[in-house]
Order: sequence, then structure tokens, then C-alpha cells
Amino acid sequence: MWADELTDVDGDTPGEKVAVVEFLLALCYASGIYPTSPEEWQRWVQSERPLDGVADWLEGQRDEDWNLFHPDRPLGQNSLLREFLEEHGTGPAQLVLERAGDYNQFADHHHLDHPDPLPAARAFRAMLTQHVFGPSGRARISGKATLGPTITNLATGRLAGRVRVLARGRTLGDMLRLNLTPTTDDPRMLNLTWDQEGIERRGFTSKPPPRPVRGYADLHSYLGRSVLLKPKPGLHGEQAVVERVLIGAGELLDLDTDAHLQDAVMSVTRTGERKPLWPSPTRDLWREAHALYAAVAKRASNLRAAAEEVPDNLYARLAQLPKEGGNGHQRYDLLAVGLLTNKSTPIGWVISDFPFAPGQAPALYQASLRGSQVAEHIARALDRAAYRAWEVMFPNPKPSDKKSQIARFDARGEQWKATEEPFHTLLADVAEGAIVDECMPEYTKWLVEMACEFLDKRLDPLPSNGQGLRARAAARRGFKDFLTNFQAPDDLTGFMNGEA
Repeated sequence: MWADELTDVDGDTPGEKVAVVEFLLALCYASGIYPTSPEEWQRWVQSERPLDGVADWLEGQRDEDWNLFHPDRPLGQNSLLREFLEEHGTGPAQLVLERAGDYNQFADHHHLDHPDPLPAARAFRAMLTQHVFGPSGRARISGKATLGPTITNLATGRLAGRVRVLARGRTLGDMLRLNLTPTTDDPRMLNLTWDQEGIERRGFTSKPPPRPVRGYADLHSYLGRSVLLKPKPGLHGEQAVVERVLIGAGELLDLDTDAHLQDAVMSVTRTGERKPLWPSPTRDLWREAHALYAAVAKRASNLRAAAEEVPDNLYARLAQLPKEGGNGHQRYDLLAVGLLTNKSTPIGWVISDFPFAPGQAPALYQASLRGSQVAEHIARALDRAAYRAWEVMFPNPKPSDKKSQIARFDARGEQWKATEEPFHTLLADVAEGAIVDECMPEYTKWLVEMACEFLDKRLDPLPSNGQGLRARAAARRGFKDFLTNFQAPDDLTGFMNGEA
């Protein structure tokens, strides 16, 4: 009812916010509020089609079906775990991805035994996050003593291991409309609880095959974990809290790339495997902007040229939006979120916002690609500068010390962190209609000046003797020479020649 008056959803982390949006999308499908064709989707987006029907549908539902602590049908949970909760459950910290660690029942997780309660609303959001983002691993629950040996085998969540991209506008309503996939099927099979009519869940005596997805409500509400929460009534009118949690393996879905990964940006690994773009601990998400814009730009060119039918997905639909929307609000963003993990241990969230305006995808692709090329080459120049300083300062190094010695002069870390602001500024200007060729000189100047400053700070601790002076000169010369070598992108070469 209030979707077009809210600008965001509540959540303590980017992943929680995505998980809440996933559940809201499921409610749209379950209530019958969804477009049935790309043309209807476009009309919904342009006219800001109200989503009040979702609220009306919810008002007609039975209260017990939406009770997080129902004794037999707890919302989003597996009541079969109830008889094991006291003996095998832990404190509510296990429910929160960032606090749970790697789940392993054999690891030292004393922090999970702390009984600090979790407010019910936060527990619900954390549970939704577990369902979709939970990494693979071994659950702390005992398979022999509970539901079967495979209850311990936690599968990778539907959105874990890849970057989830959501298109969004000014309001929550815009976000929901933009990310509803048009369908002519009946997508209303909503997962409210593990033991419900209309769907046969897996067992845990052996690993089952993935089950088919039964529509988009099923997809966005699937139960990726078997979870059970134990409530503690609130005192003096306070809301109930969760004081104990049990988590085991959940459902496995047989996903169709075209139908169920509508937002996926496909990338190729070093081994040649083609897979959705994944979060990286060494490569910031903003550096992948050109891949997102390429997906839209390619769809746009295919749609213009096409004799054959172009498969529908999020980027194809975005490419078809007119430059001037009927409501005058034609500016959108692409929100990319991913969970970083070290094997089965969550490390943190990566998140980036990319501006998008209908009709501007080719220009944004060019800006992001050229901006990335300039940034990459400047980073390599800083690497070269560090090596040149090291050569002078450590003429007879021990091989084991080389890496740490070069790191003293390497300013790439500071440069990458600082580049995000000018890069997003470049994209924002182009999204507003600025010409890429006119924006690149200022962007390039910004990055080169920052790099020079960061390099100087790295060189400042060098002694003022002859060796130190030679190291400074070698580093700066190596930096400038690399900036203008034959591998340099045209934007950088043009700027450096102009400076010279």
C-alpha cells in the first residue's frame, strides 16, 4: 500500500535488504499482481502502476499462516525440527550470516551459545537472508540424532556465489515493478512453511535431486535452509524475541538460466567456464560496471537489428524503455550486491550502485569501459613505479623479502579505493546526458593527479641521501613512462601528451 511512498526497505546489511525485496516480489506474484508481457511491464513502469492489490490480498489471508512462531506452521521454517530444538539448537547468533561463522559443528563457536535474544523483526530478516544467501558448509545440527545424515549438508543459496542485480527507481514501488519478470504462467505457489499443502518437500536420508521451480512466487520465497526459531515472550508489552535457533539443510532448486537468472551478468572464468558475475575480494564491484552496461547495450542493439526474436530478460526490458518516461522519471539505478566468502565463511558484503537512464546504455558502457581501462593502466603504472624504487633501494635483496619490500612503495591500494568516487561521478554525468569524449579528460586528470599524490606519499619516507633521491627519481620516471607506453589507452595517451 505504501510502496510508492517508501524509498527503501529496512535491513542491517545490503544482503538483508535484497532478501526482503525478494520476499516482496514473491508476495506480488502470490497475490496476482504482476505483468504478463514485456509490453505490459513497460506500461507498469512508465505509469507507476499501483501495487495496492498486494496489500488487499494480504488482508484476506489467515493470520496463522503468517505467524513466525506458529506451533505447527511457523512462517518460513521447518516445524519437523521442533523436537530437536532444545538439545541441538544454539543461541540466535547462528541465524545472522555475519555472526554465524562457517556453521561447522566441529568448530569452536562458543559465541553461538550466548543467549542474547534477537528481536523478532530482525530474526525474520536474518532468516530470509539465510534462505537466499546462505553459503555452503556443514550444519551444526546432528544428522544421526535428528532428521537424517544430509540435514547437515548446507547447499549454496540461490543468490550466494554470484552478484545479484536489482533495477531501482525513486521508490520501493519502482524497484518492485522494475524487477517483476513478466509471465503468463500461474506463479502463485508461495512458500509459507515447510509442511504445507501443494508441495512435497525433500527428505534428509539422502541427497535429493533439485526440484523444479513452480513459478516466480516459489522462486523468490524458496526455503534454502531448514530453520526453526524458539520465541521468548516479551515482557511488559514488549515484542517477542528469538532465544534459540536450529539450522539445517533446505531446498534445492533446478534453476533455468533464462527464466530464473534474469539479472545475471555472465562472465568467463580463467578456465573458460561461463558463470554469473561473482563477488571478488580483490576486485571491487564498480570495476565490473562495463559488464552490466554491456548486457543492456547488447540487448538494445540486438533489438534494433533483429530479425530473430531476442530472449526476454531484465536487460532486454530495460533496453526497451523509452528515453522519456510518461511520468518524467526516466532515471534508474542498477544495484549490485554480493556476499564475499572464504570457502564457507562469510567475510562481508560487496555493493555498488550504477546509474542507468533509458537510451544511455551504449554511452554508459563506453564510459565505464574507458574509465576502467584508464584506472587499470594507472594502477599498473603505480606497480611499475614501486618496482623501480625497490630496485634502487634494495640492490641485493633476499628473495623471501622482495614482496614486502616492494609493498612499501606500492600505492595501488589507496588509488583503487579513491578511484571509486571519480568513476561514479563519470557515470552519473553520462547518465544525465553528458558526452563521454568530453568527460574523459577531466576524469583522467583526476585519476593521474591522485596517483601522483599517493605515489609521493609512499616515497616520502625514503632517505634524503643519494640513494633515496635516485629511488624517487626512478619511481617517478617509471610511473610517467608507463603511463605513455604503447599499451596505454587513448584517453590516457591523449591527456599525457596534452600535459607534456
